[in-house]
Amino acid sequence: GCCSKGIAGSCDGRAASRTSLDLTHMFSLQIEHIAALIFALALLHTFSVSYFAALAKSYPKHSGLLHLLSEVEVVFGFWAFILVGAMAAIQGGPAALAFAESRQYTEPLFVFVVMVMAASRPVLFAVTQLVSAMASRVPLPVSLVRTWMGLAIVPLMGSLITEPAAMTVAALMLAPLVFHTKVPERIKYFTLGVLFVNVSIGGTLTSFAAPPVLMVASTWQWDSAWMLLNFGWKSAVAVVINASLAAYALKPYLQNEPIDIKNSSIAPVPFSLVLSHLTLLAGVVVLGHYPVAFWGLFLLFLGVTHAYPQHQNPLVLKEALLVAFFLAGLVVIGGMQQWWLQPLLTQLSPNALFGSALGLTAITDNAALTYLGSLIEGLSDEAKYNLVAGAVAGGGLTVIANAPNPSGTALLKKGFQNASISALGLLGGALLPTLIAAFALKFLPF
Repeated sequence: GCCSKGIAGSCDGRAASRTSLDLTHMFSLQIEHIAALIFALALLHTFSVSYFAALAKSYPKHSGLLHLLSEVEVVFGFWAFILVGAMAAIQGGPAALAFAESRQYTEPLFVFVVMVMAASRPVLFAVTQLVSAMASRVPLPVSLVRTWMGLAIVPLMGSLITEPAAMTVAALMLAPLVFHTKVPERIKYFTLGVLFVNVSIGGTLTSFAAPPVLMVASTWQWDSAWMLLNFGWKSAVAVVINASLAAYALKPYLQNEPIDIKNSSIAPVPFSLVLSHLTLLAGVVVLGHYPVAFWGLFLLFLGVTHAYPQHQNPLVLKEALLVAFFLAGLVVIGGMQQWWLQPLLTQLSPNALFGSALGLTAITDNAALTYLGSLIEGLSDEAKYNLVAGAVAGGGLTVIANAPNPSGTALLKKGFQNASISALGLLGGALLPTLIAAFALKFLPF
């Protein structure tokens, strides 16, 4: 019609526009499927890091590269570069860069800052003094009480100081007590599983500390009082049970090998410096949604640490950067999985949603999972609860299940064989504490 009336240019323009839209849609589908494949390969890589560590010993000529690929924290960042490269090849460099720039990196930046600050000597000294004061009042071996508190009290403190800070403090407290050669590997993996699960559920006493809760709290109007009544007390029950089981399993080794954690890494620090560090850390927690603001506080923190080097240990910058790199990679790759995750979540009943969230958390960050849930219109209150409960209960199954897990991995892996944490070992160690957490959140009454 339009061409026969002398406006062939207009007709050709519309046809070209339709062709362009069709090509854009086709490229989008290609990228989505490629992203899903890369996500699967990254998961496979995560479960194979111990294999790369063993290969590094067999092939010394390439040990540097193989050691790099054996770092769990490198996995998702490495594959994120491959994804962006694939996007550049298919859609062009500007489109790939635009996609990378469009991702939200607040959480990786926040975890980096909190991990460095929480691992500083003044903060560790304050927490150690508090734990020691509490342990001295309990008529049990000090090393046993400190271990139990590192697995129970510190994760529950995560509801106030945030989960990344709780993970950092707990890992540094437990490392000299538990994660060394005198403790059998299977018990270390069980303890690691308890730590990861307890940190994941220990942040649910408030609405701002656990990343998967933070993603939905505002949208669903869940305040801290609601969280404490519906999640918090159940989580606390599970945390205490898990920590007690781990302490019981560790008891023979802690009694036979009492280790004094009051070493040079937690040497006495002036009260004024402790107060300044805790104040700056509290400011970062309060301003956790505003990267410019909390990075300003972090730079001030770096200035203070530089001014008083005699009261500081080397900052955990390398470990924190690796963790941030891991989480940023997860943000890039995980952000492309919405096309298959969201339809799956919308088709499930509340009970099926709980089990599915529990399982899916093992292969995707639980905060990403609950964020997708917050986008679904018309979810019932029961479905909302089951989604978040399943997500936090499964937060200890793998390194990628919960944002603070890479922090614990980076700080504790030296205590394991080959200085590497096996994904299957962690999965096996976390099964029992995960079941206990799931039972408490699902079956204890409202």
